[in-house]
Order: sequence, then C-alpha cells, then structure tokens
Amino acid sequence: MGEFNSAIHLLHAQGAMVTGASSGLGRATALALAQAGANVALLARRKDELANAAAQIETFGGRALVLPVDLAQENEIIAATRQTAEEFGRIDVLVNAAGTDVPASVADLTIEDWDRVLAINLRASFALAKAVFPYMRRTGQGTIINISSVAGKRGWANAAAYCASKFGLTGFTQALAAEGKAYGIRACIIYPGGMATSWGASFSVASKAETPEPVARTKALPATDVATLIVWIAAAPVELVLNEVIVTPLEESGWP
Repeated sequence: MGEFNSAIHLLHAQGAMVTGASSGLGRATALALAQAGANVALLARRKDELANAAAQIETFGGRALVLPVDLAQENEIIAATRQTAEEFGRIDVLVNAAGTDVPASVADLTIEDWDRVLAINLRASFALAKAVFPYMRRTGQGTIINISSVAGKRGWANAAAYCASKFGLTGFTQALAAEGKAYGIRACIIYPGGMATSWGASFSVASKAETPEPVARTKALPATDVATLIVWIAAAPVELVLNEVIVTPLEESGWP
C-alpha cells in the first residue's frame, strides 16, 4: 500500500465500522483501515473469527472493537453503533461488506430466503447508514462505502434475491450520496469482480474448496488489493467524491 501512504495517514484516530469483518473482504478492509490509523469496530456473527481479527490488529498497535451482531436485527445494529461511538468518540467511516446469498431459481426460492438475503444485503446497509448518519453529520464529514459485486450489477442466473438486493443497494447509495453531501458525508458503491475469497470467487472462478492452488491476480482480485482501494476512498480529500467504482481482475470475462 506504499503508493497511498500520503493519504492513509489521514485516518489517524478516526472511528470506522466494518461489517462482514470476520472473513474475506470485510476482514481485509478492517485490517487495512487499522493499518491506516483508524480505530475499527468489527461486526459479524462469528465471535471467534472477529476476536482473531482483533488480535491481528492489536499486533501492530491498532485498536479494535469486537461486536458480534446479527445484521438482520435492527436493535443489534443500533446497539453496535452506539457502542462504537462511545468507545471511539466518533464514527467517520462505515464499510458495508457483509453479504449473503441463497442460490436458487425464482421458482424454488422461498420467501423466507428472499427476506433473509435482502435483510443482510440491503436493509442492514440502510439501518447502519441511518444509525451512523447523526454522528457523521455532527462532525461535518464521513464516508459510507457499500460493497456490491459485478454479478450484482449485471444480473446472474439463480441469484434473484442477491441481484435484487444489490441493485437496490445501488439506488440507496445514490440517494444517500445526494442527501449526505450537504453535511460533508460521501457515499460510494464498489462493484468488485471475482475475488480470491470463497465468496467472491464463486461468481467467476472456482471456489477455494475446488481450487487448492492460489488463483492468479489476473483471474481473481486479492481481497487486500480491494481493501487498499477502500482505504484510499475513505482517506481521499473531502472534496473528492467517488460515487461508483467497478474493479475487476484483468482476465474476468463479460465485463464491461
């Protein structure tokens, strides 16, 4: 991340919240934000994995707050946001990296599964943005970054709930950006292509379970590279706004 060093120092002592921080892109982002100097609240359901990520952050002098939450529960989101603000004194960055899917055809997808996917992928992003907005408005600055995927942007067979949630996330991010700019709050949505994680790789390359060998960078993005981009967006000068970012591995087919 050397090329971004002049920017990432701006995150010193800022408060950040990252969902999906137990693994994959969420974890990589939490570590990158902490390395950039931010105090980071780690949100996900798997407490042991969150504790492991927090311990890793603490090895290089970072400060982490472990917050096991079910993002489908609004009361848990509100409590986690309040605890983050109390612990860090401010909230400057929110990264909604958590995501889920129930692969099924429209005919086979249950209403319960549809509701669960939209609750995690879309409603939780709204609930978190709603919860952090007053803290950001109070300081006159803030950055909210929502993570979609190239699959979510262009549609994908047997992923109706996932794609619906991610299309909705695009519209919500645009509305959030329009509302937030009066208060110095920026909103950005990122569409990563296939990533070298068990989740991201499933849309364009074989999953880790099927591919024991590391996937080439030209075929799958390392989560750390996307996390570096997220840090840069969060640390960019306040007048610089990136509303939408598409980033794919070199060899990903079908996009643009």
